Amino acid sequence: MPQRVSIDAIPQVRDAVFDLVTSYPKEKRHCRYADVRIEVSEGKVAVAENGMDKFSGEDYGFAFGVRVLAGERMAAPGYFGEIIGAADLPELRGRLQEGLDHAYQRALTNARAKEGARIRFPSLGDTLYDMSLAPIEVRQDTIEAQYEIDPRTVPLGEAGKYVREVSQRVQGLDPSVAFNYISAYTMLERQLFVSSEGANIEQTWAITQGTCFVVAQGKDGHQELYDFTGHQRGWELITRGVEERVSARGGPAIQFPHLMDFSLALARDTVALCSCKPLKATDKEVVVVTDPHYNALLCHEIVGHPTELDRALKFETGYAGRSWFLRDLKENQLGKRVGSDLVTAFSDPTIDGFGHYMYDDEGTPARPVYHLDKGIFSGFANSRQTAAMMGLEPNGHYKATDASLVPLIRMSNTAFAPGDRDAHDIIREVDDGYYVVGHRIPSIAESRENFRITAMKVYEIKNGEIGEMFRDGGLMSDTRDYFLNVDAVGDDFRLLAIPNCGKGQPMQTKRMSNGGPTMRSRARLTGV
Repeated sequence: MPQRVSIDAIPQVRDAVFDLVTSYPKEKRHCRYADVRIEVSEGKVAVAENGMDKFSGEDYGFAFGVRVLAGERMAAPGYFGEIIGAADLPELRGRLQEGLDHAYQRALTNARAKEGARIRFPSLGDTLYDMSLAPIEVRQDTIEAQYEIDPRTVPLGEAGKYVREVSQRVQGLDPSVAFNYISAYTMLERQLFVSSEGANIEQTWAITQGTCFVVAQGKDGHQELYDFTGHQRGWELITRGVEERVSARGGPAIQFPHLMDFSLALARDTVALCSCKPLKATDKEVVVVTDPHYNALLCHEIVGHPTELDRALKFETGYAGRSWFLRDLKENQLGKRVGSDLVTAFSDPTIDGFGHYMYDDEGTPARPVYHLDKGIFSGFANSRQTAAMMGLEPNGHYKATDASLVPLIRMSNTAFAPGDRDAHDIIREVDDGYYVVGHRIPSIAESRENFRITAMKVYEIKNGEIGEMFRDGGLMSDTRDYFLNVDAVGDDFRLLAIPNCGKGQPMQTKRMSNGGPTMRSRARLTGV
């Protein structure tokens, strides 16, 4: 069997890497700061299609990333990252030294170019700035993973058999099921972060995810649904499911059945949609009640992305967009009302979820940040660099999906906060409206000031009762109007797994949790 690298390699190199990084700026002229991230992962995956094995396998990942701040008159960053293998482990110190030197030279070149541009183009003023990092509490810590079944101990044959049986059950559910795809993977990931400031942090995560994709054929065409189950736990998530409640802010709940029940439920919905009529679009607003699953994507798109401070500061305008929360330093929504007093939204890496961590990728201790507080826009997720630019305290949201990549400001566990209403009562109060269940596909304005998001299914509400189910529908609204019209928020908080949030160039696909409770507002229906 080919040589592998285990997560156990991280503790073995920890002291040597710390010594290298903490001494590096002292040895290089005009070097002001350095940090190194090293990451090792060990995982297994199994996939089945239409009741048959598709593939299975196990592998490891090994990578490192370096950041250096340097410059004579103006500091600038330099980065270097590399994916390496088992043959590189004995020479890791030398590889890191080379990486630090590359990043250092890039930082010096960057600083000289910025200084030259500032002289040639004085009209740019302070837009070419001396990069600084906002101060943080520098820590040395070790964070262990939480799991019952170690992902490394799961027999690959057992994993393959399980997903095949799930796929067979889905395939046999109904003659209309034309295609299904079932996958499960489980892994342990360990990261070491060290900085010249003295940070020395080792974190380990168990990451397990199941995926179900179903296509059903009806008389009027086909319907397809897909969904994910995922949490920072072991293989038990796949075979037994998980139900957890966290005490923060009224008790966020993570509830996933085992992959068999999860997949069969999704398949039943797909089959049922084949016999439903398409939803008719409306030309004016109607009362809508949205479930936690729909609100997960809604929060992701109209709260999460526009509250990433690098986006708001136009770091990614050319390929992703801006944020209506911060047009510029004079025209912005900070401290202003953008929703009803029932709307609160937050990002919190410290609570359990797919986006959990205790330190981000520059060693900042994680903490919750409120984006909307009782309808008032109150803050962004940030990094040390962007926090320094805005005079803020870093809140620990600078993350990369691989140690070899440059971190970006990302969501963590980002959600609408729960209210105190019973979800059934919220529906019973509606004389004429719609119950919107499950998210599908988003279409969002580049500044996120309006949205169009389709749903898995939409029910008519008549006289407080849920009635006919429709397919191919969704909601469309101006973001501010939608928030201001929220008049009921439930206590049924859920966090859902979002495993595929893309951002950056090159694209980084990150795992996180989004969610919220049942909510009621007004919006236009999309459909036929």
